Amino acid sequence: MSRPTFTFYEFFAGGGMARLGLGEAWTCVFANDFDPMKAAAYRDNFGHDHLHTGDVWELQADDLPGHADLAWASSPCQDLSLAGARAGLSGGRSSAFFGFWRLIEALARQQRAPRAIVIENVSGLFNSHGGRDFEAVCAALAGAGYRFGALQIDAAAYVPQSRPRCVIIATTETVRGFADGPCSRAVADARARLPASLQAHWIDWPLPAPPHRNHDLAALMEPDDVTPWRTAIQTRALVALMDDLHRRRLDAALAARERTVGAAFRRMRAGRQRTEARFDGLAGCLRTPGGGSSRQFLLVADAGRLRSRLITPREAARLMGLPDSYRLPRSASAALHLAGDGVVAPMVRHLAAEILEPLLTGAGHAAVAA
Repeated sequence: MSRPTFTFYEFFAGGGMARLGLGEAWTCVFANDFDPMKAAAYRDNFGHDHLHTGDVWELQADDLPGHADLAWASSPCQDLSLAGARAGLSGGRSSAFFGFWRLIEALARQQRAPRAIVIENVSGLFNSHGGRDFEAVCAALAGAGYRFGALQIDAAAYVPQSRPRCVIIATTETVRGFADGPCSRAVADARARLPASLQAHWIDWPLPAPPHRNHDLAALMEPDDVTPWRTAIQTRALVALMDDLHRRRLDAALAARERTVGAAFRRMRAGRQRTEARFDGLAGCLRTPGGGSSRQFLLVADAGRLRSRLITPREAARLMGLPDSYRLPRSASAALHLAGDGVVAPMVRHLAAEILEPLLTGAGHAAVAA
């Protein structure tokens, strides 16, 4: 029996990580991104046929072919993230969401609205402006006849990177065969803040836990002899910026008998630059080089000796679940920007397998488990 195929639009496509995660059962019929560098990476990996480079506000419904099953939108998050200015959806970048939504409304008037929509953003969307931004998104969905629900998903379940995200899944399909799923405190609070008229549209999406991740940060590192390490003086300067908590973490790693790999950022805290380190097998959340923190460091403690270096573009790509066959931009800065702005591909695959594909085939979650 042949596997069903689905079509999708990919907005704010970046390097095509949502497309990569959806997989071979999905056909992209239109993709869009404003950034020429990201668009070049997209074309380098997926071809030229359906990618439009330009501002989403300049698109018209007639630019989008066919009647897609899904619209995926990982809209800019800088105005919502902890690393940004928290301007919310009214901010210059995150307001691009409404440029996307204008197209969905136009497609609806043409009887071509996607059967499902996924909106992926930082977890800050749940409480931005006291929940008003989340409510605005829900109101837009409800006004167009969609039912919806949200999930808080940490990419750490799929890759060794701490990257919590808000994922809103909306549909015009009849939802059956899905048992109500548990939700995080952030989701429960966001739902409770909605007016009753919007809560009436809510769906508690179930998302079973993925298979246990069997690799940690150390497993994704390049070999020690092919990457440049910082000098001992530079490493000591990095350590000197640690407060007591992070220094204790480092001391515990140095005291361990085996090689221990950690990750660190330099950040501004209360007007002072600080180094924040972790040795739990995870990288911190990847960000763009121009974000609210510096490029991430790797720390290696081994037999009482500490070394440090910057994370490489390929390591950043691996932390987003990209295969080594994925062609990155040649510029390290461009490659790190691509990764820091992306969506974790294995997370997308899990959502597709557990929710999107059963929803669009009418199979429901019970059929997936069968």
